[in-house]
Amino acid sequence: MLNTIFHGDPTSAPRLLIAHGLFGSGRNWGVIAKRLSDSRQVIAVDMRNHGNSPWDSRHDYPALANDLAEVIDGQWDVLGHSMGGKAAMTLALTQPQKVRRLIVADIAPVAYGHTQQHNIDRMRSVDLAQITNRQDALSQLTGLEPGLAEFFLQSLDLKEKRWKLNLDALQANMPAILSFPQIEGQFEGPTLFLTGANSTYVLPEHRDRIKSLFPKARFAKIPGAGHWLHAEKPREFEAAVRVFLASDNS
Repeated sequence: MLNTIFHGDPTSAPRLLIAHGLFGSGRNWGVIAKRLSDSRQVIAVDMRNHGNSPWDSRHDYPALANDLAEVIDGQWDVLGHSMGGKAAMTLALTQPQKVRRLIVADIAPVAYGHTQQHNIDRMRSVDLAQITNRQDALSQLTGLEPGLAEFFLQSLDLKEKRWKLNLDALQANMPAILSFPQIEGQFEGPTLFLTGANSTYVLPEHRDRIKSLFPKARFAKIPGAGHWLHAEKPREFEAAVRVFLASDNS
């Protein structure tokens, strides 16, 4: 069972499950989850091979979707970003009875050609035996995109001097993480594809594929945001999620 972080108490509104992206954790979503919990209970999870969840040699979307299904008791709303978005889409397509509304943050149900191997290599290059604080580790993670080193360090256990990421499994399964499974069928529930206006992860040419799997898909962009839209524009992201979850469209 995945490690879960609960925010707020159950209300009459459906619970909201949040699935983070690659190299992340449920803890990354604490501020947004806490704010959204003013009207419903919000559960942020650590995906397998991340955070405080179990490690496993398998890391593909059918497995990740089954992990999410085990957490959901009944039918919840589900929000997933990047890798978590692909896991959430797989869940909705294969076990639609578990999902009432789906929010997919800056990812499409397609295969991508880039790789994250360079980031795994950078984390492995940190001499964990020599660090005593986060600044020591930060000094070894130079040359990354702005904010990325700080993001990675949220998954560093200083006391144990280890990454709370199964880097071996993530490397071995990188082709599966970058792809998307071939799934027959559709998810008929309301779905929002929420993207950063500056991101190139969800392109116009992806829309036909999206609509074929999610016929009720709606699209919205957050101006001034890239792939990390929830971190770059948290208030705007939160507002878009609230509007979608509260809308009466079906």
